[in-house]
Amino acid sequence: MIATEATMEKARIGIVGLGWISQVFHLPILTKLPDVEIACVCDRDKTRARALAEKYGIKKFYTDYNEMLAKESLDAVDVCTSTDAHKEVAIASLEAKRDVFVEKPIARKLDEAVAIAESVKKNKRKLMVGMNHRFRPDTMMLRSFIENKELGKVFYAKTGWLKRPSSDGAWFSQKEMSGGGVILDMGIVMLDLALWMTGYPEVVRVSATNYAHKTKVEDSSVAYLTMKNGSTITIEVSWNFHIENELYYCNIYGEQGSGKINPLMIHKEMHGNVVNVTPVKTDTSQNALKKSYENELKHFIGSVRGIHPVISTAQEAVQRMKIIDAIYRSAAKGKEIYFK
Repeated sequence: MIATEATMEKARIGIVGLGWISQVFHLPILTKLPDVEIACVCDRDKTRARALAEKYGIKKFYTDYNEMLAKESLDAVDVCTSTDAHKEVAIASLEAKRDVFVEKPIARKLDEAVAIAESVKKNKRKLMVGMNHRFRPDTMMLRSFIENKELGKVFYAKTGWLKRPSSDGAWFSQKEMSGGGVILDMGIVMLDLALWMTGYPEVVRVSATNYAHKTKVEDSSVAYLTMKNGSTITIEVSWNFHIENELYYCNIYGEQGSGKINPLMIHKEMHGNVVNVTPVKTDTSQNALKKSYENELKHFIGSVRGIHPVISTAQEAVQRMKIIDAIYRSAAKGKEIYFK
């Protein structure tokens, strides 16, 4: 009897899309969570779907998500497809009265994001967008310092994610599938991190420049955001910087202190001196990334089971996509874009 009750409490999940993100993070993490049962997986590639179902001891596999939704009793659907399929899979799952986790970005364009958010509201379901960098141990620690006013009023956030040149063969460099280039791949992550860290200040204007050296989509981008409260955010992202090592950072500057991640460092002004107040124990970058996915997926499962509300909602994703849209328009027109 006890075993049956424990089984009933498990969240039954179906995963759609079995590419890199599923194989490296979602499947290994979800299979280890005690309150989750991966009931089925779905991928257009039947061989891949069968192989991964066998590898993880998952009873059912599908090549058509509509068939999966019709046949399976699921609490939630985990959408890990290429971005072009996010809207149709997410809305079909919401219409089938399932909660949804969708990997970032929520969609290719603002109108697709709005359609998903409207479906969430209409069907009264939960939807969480994958913004795993919020769940890194170092970012959570820094945000707690900011929330507790340890750094004083924040006036500047400087973020960036720069990589060496890599293969352009992946689907995320094909605009019809991804919606764009490095902005939708990495820029949206750094934008979300800066907004989340600084308490979602209202954006009043955006200025951006994009570069496309090796791909048809932008492979480098620099954006400057001015907020209604007078603070500013800068974002620089690239797949094509000739540097020795990948550079990933988020630096926050307040009137009484500053903080940065990767590695975590926090400094405060105390009695006229700048003092290092960084907590002693911090995770390595590689471990921080893995932990971020673990913490994120645990949070989603907790939301599905009614333990706590969703973090990184569809409505937040729509607001992010409005800013992303402005970044693209600013770069295309070569001028600053003002928000009404």
